[in-house]
Amino acid sequence: MTTLARKLSARDYFALAFGTMIGAGWLVVMDDWLGRGGPAGAMLAFGLGGILLLPVGWVYGKWVERLPDASGEAAYTAQVFPAFFSYATGWIMLLAYFIVCPWEAVAIGKLAAYLYPGLDRYELYSVGGHTVFLPRLALGIGMTVFLAFLNYKGIRASASFQKWITTAVLLLFCVIVATSAAHGSFTNFRPVFPVAPLASVLLTLQIVPYFMTGFESVPKAAEEAAPGFGGRLFFRAIAMALFVGAAFYVLAIGAVAFATPWQGLLGQKFATAVAFERALGAQWPVRVILAMAFLGLFQCFNGNFVAASRMLFSFGRRGTIPRPFSAVHPAYQTPYVAVGAIAIMTVIGLLLGDSLLVPVTEVGSMASAFGWLATCVSFLVIEKDLRARIIAGTGAAVSLLLLLMKLVPAFPGHFSNAEWVALTIWLALGLAFYLMAAGKK
Repeated sequence: MTTLARKLSARDYFALAFGTMIGAGWLVVMDDWLGRGGPAGAMLAFGLGGILLLPVGWVYGKWVERLPDASGEAAYTAQVFPAFFSYATGWIMLLAYFIVCPWEAVAIGKLAAYLYPGLDRYELYSVGGHTVFLPRLALGIGMTVFLAFLNYKGIRASASFQKWITTAVLLLFCVIVATSAAHGSFTNFRPVFPVAPLASVLLTLQIVPYFMTGFESVPKAAEEAAPGFGGRLFFRAIAMALFVGAAFYVLAIGAVAFATPWQGLLGQKFATAVAFERALGAQWPVRVILAMAFLGLFQCFNGNFVAASRMLFSFGRRGTIPRPFSAVHPAYQTPYVAVGAIAIMTVIGLLLGDSLLVPVTEVGSMASAFGWLATCVSFLVIEKDLRARIIAGTGAAVSLLLLLMKLVPAFPGHFSNAEWVALTIWLALGLAFYLMAAGKK
């Protein structure tokens, strides 16, 4: 049986985790972040999120050290829980990765239309009050096909692409932060909270899991580690991605609010770019930001594409979905059937257009928190060391809180009907695959 190629290094794993985490959300929905928590609330929420997720990242590091399996959460929970529960956990976590792919495909069309308004023509149809335009749809499909081809050809090509884009994003980000520091003012931060401080932080903290999802993508590619890479090195890549990712979001929010009065950015399309255009009265910072955004879209799309396709491949190998999904290309050593399936599902999601953007954020946050909770609880059950159990218990408590904030109506910003419908459709699809596989055994 052909196995996956083993070619990934420490830098590749960091680029995969960071790239899966950082896309274009800091540009596309910055106004939503500021509206939820204001500058202080949003910065505290993302900073706090990075710290709170460290125990979760530690548990993932321990799991992948013991069990380097591409199915991730499904493999970990299978050590403790019944087979169907472990599959359900993995399927929900797959949603957290997959759902980002159509999000990024939609966002690239939205971003391109901001630069070239002429793309907003040739109306095809409307979904949820949002018009779907042919040129923007074609861009999203083209991006999906390109990344699918890249991942079909081999993990080395995909990893090199990811690594170079991550480096470029971080360098351009330094330019933006320095520009804000040189031209902004602390008076632009006022008021620091739009409502009560605690409510401001909690409203933003609800969506942090979606935008911090990515650190746990490292285990999904664990089977493709280069010879000699393993053990604690996996956790180092996870921890570095968490620290750098949280710092990126905190500094991005601070740079925008420091550059121009933030309340004037609410409801603005691409508020980050608008902030610097107003602050400097020039176009070059906007071009730098948009270049970063395009690169961020590609790295986030590619990182989540890798994680999603590996999970789908592993489910086929475990027999919880039809076996053909586990096929590995004999020459390129890539899960080509799973790659093709994720590409097709991405295009289907892309057809929903801009109406996809906000609900995806909410559903993705819930899916991530659920996967983290199941992983930490599984480790807590099997681990005997007291210190490790305390860390796992802390990670489980954090994950449970994040999960409850999305599901319990008492919390502001809980699931709406649209999000429940989206989740139900995904679970029904997973059940259908499971029953198809069971019927062939």
